[in-house]
Amino acid sequence: IELLVVFAILATLLTLAVPRYFASVERSKEAVLKQNLSALRNAIDQFHSDTGKYPERLEDLVEKRYLRTIPADPITERTDSWVPQPPPADSGMSGIYDVRSGAEGKASDGSEFAQW
Repeated sequence: IELLVVFAILATLLTLAVPRYFASVERSKEAVLKQNLSALRNAIDQFHSDTGKYPERLEDLVEKRYLRTIPADPITERTDSWVPQPPPADSGMSGIYDVRSGAEGKASDGSEFAQW
């Protein structure tokens, strides 16, 4: 009987702790995604400021040492899932103007990852 009481207490504690754990893991992935997007966008802006054009590939940022490596999208856990965005049509330029996450689904605030 004592063992059953101990297991019941453990089960109750786990039902409280496990959802909070997974929610905090998701929030931390979202924070890392925001930071990685910021780093990529900053590197693209620096590349444009230095060269007067936008990079044709994200790998150009690594080759020219604006980034050490292309950061991974923490939601997809891949480096090749970034979605490059072209410059506005009226600018007359080509290349990568912006990047967005290639992850599907919604963040904890209800916004789509693909819109970040």
